[in-house]
Amino acid sequence: MATEEPVLDRTSKKNMTMFRIFLSILLISGFFLIGGRAKAQTCRVNIGVSAAGCTSYMEVFEYDYVSEKPSFPGGDAKMMTFVNEHRCYPHEAYRRGVQGRVTCSFVVNTDGSISHISVLRGVEPSLNREAIRVIGIMPPWTPGKIDGKAVPTRVVRSVNFRR
Repeated sequence: MATEEPVLDRTSKKNMTMFRIFLSILLISGFFLIGGRAKAQTCRVNIGVSAAGCTSYMEVFEYDYVSEKPSFPGGDAKMMTFVNEHRCYPHEAYRRGVQGRVTCSFVVNTDGSISHISVLRGVEPSLNREAIRVIGIMPPWTPGKIDGKAVPTRVVRSVNFRR
């Protein structure tokens, strides 16, 4: 005994065609929105809680989307030298053999100052605090720029702790 496929009436066929067209448009527009790079990508950084109890945010540009990336004075090699000279391995963590890489996010402001330091991936609380301290005492960076204009830019860097 053969089974019969349901016969679609004219309205159902028209609805299916419209749905396919809608789906195609959605996929194509998604390709352009996701696949094409925006001129500048921004993110929101939590800057604290107001007196009224509302969380405040600041719009900053992502590191990969600025035309001139923020840089430590002297480049990455000088930054590693600075970190190695100023990093103090917490005694208790060193004694227990705790080691690893603390990944931090921070904002390089338009004047080159560092602000809004946070730990994205930590190791242990004392190492996390030390990484924040070292990043906080860095000298002013060269700010990121878009079309020659300095903009606040979010940077992600790691501080290593190895015995």
